[in-house]
Amino acid sequence: MKIVAARLHRVRMPLVHEFQTSSHRKAFLDHILVELEDASGAIGWGEIASSSDPYYAPETVESCWHIASHYLLPAVLNHSWTHPADLARRWSKVRGNNFAKAGVDTAAWVLYAEANSMPLATALGGKRTEVVAGVSLGIEPTIDDLLAQVQLQVEAGYPRVKLKIAPGWDIEPVRAVRTAYPDLDLHVDANGIYTAGDLKLLQELDEFRLTMIEQPFAPRDLLTHAELQRTIETPVCLDESIETVDDLETALALEALRVLNIKVSRMGGLTPAREAHDRARDEGIPVWCGGMHEFGIGRLANVALSSLGGFTLPSDVSASEKYYARDVVEPAVVAVEGVVQVPAATGLGHAVDRALIEANTVAQLSLGPEQE
Repeated sequence: MKIVAARLHRVRMPLVHEFQTSSHRKAFLDHILVELEDASGAIGWGEIASSSDPYYAPETVESCWHIASHYLLPAVLNHSWTHPADLARRWSKVRGNNFAKAGVDTAAWVLYAEANSMPLATALGGKRTEVVAGVSLGIEPTIDDLLAQVQLQVEAGYPRVKLKIAPGWDIEPVRAVRTAYPDLDLHVDANGIYTAGDLKLLQELDEFRLTMIEQPFAPRDLLTHAELQRTIETPVCLDESIETVDDLETALALEALRVLNIKVSRMGGLTPAREAHDRARDEGIPVWCGGMHEFGIGRLANVALSSLGGFTLPSDVSASEKYYARDVVEPAVVAVEGVVQVPAATGLGHAVDRALIEANTVAQLSLGPEQE
């Protein structure tokens, strides 16, 4: 195979409900869609789902655009390859920048699946035909507002709800939700906002029978994660801490986690995400697929990844309508009673809505025969 053209589309989409984490609030998202075309005319789509600001990770939309356009796409154009891992080696000199890499790597996997006339899930080695989905809820103005959001998602059939927490918005909101929904699969996510001085407070969360406490401390603070895990029954889940498989090896050695959140974007694509899945499975660590409010392209890649056997917990692959009034894929991703079907059609399994993409594009770049 040989990629003869590559395109970037910076697309802006409004959220149907504003979303707040411990670091920021957002009403719309700018994501970069990656389009790779091979000599046969086949197309592979990927999504760079970086935040606009460097709060979740150091990368931003602008930095991803720069890295993709100046380093990653030039590295893969007009080079023969047989497997997506071959292309990943083409940009091995580029350190970090995992969000940018993830978009190009995913597009390569989709192109590979298209060229081999198979669904993306099959190309990855997935066997499941459906994936259990969970939802992630942001910090709301009041506890009553939060309870109303939880009720909406429970009524929609989602079996797992994740609550964002932060200092001053932790014990009482969690207590209120657990009291209202005593049997709900519930977990919390701090996005690394707490410090070692908050250990006692976080230990109080043990009483609420949470499925997990996700990323309570800063990404590199694995020692405090390990200390918390030693003192509570609730599993600690790592997210931002695990950017590479080497990070996972360190966390395993320190016993700093009992659950792993695998995000395609955070780990640099489907290639390293699949490797992390395999390593966690070998160690008996349950995994689930986290999300970055992806548009349909990234969301379908997450669904495909979640079809792998080690993904035993509900993943952040909820329906498109949870975040967007209209999505960039047709049909949109749908969840029925909290279950999403794994596409059985070739490649992504859904058509890409070029008209919607063009209508919402705020910047575009082409490399190849029609280079601008």
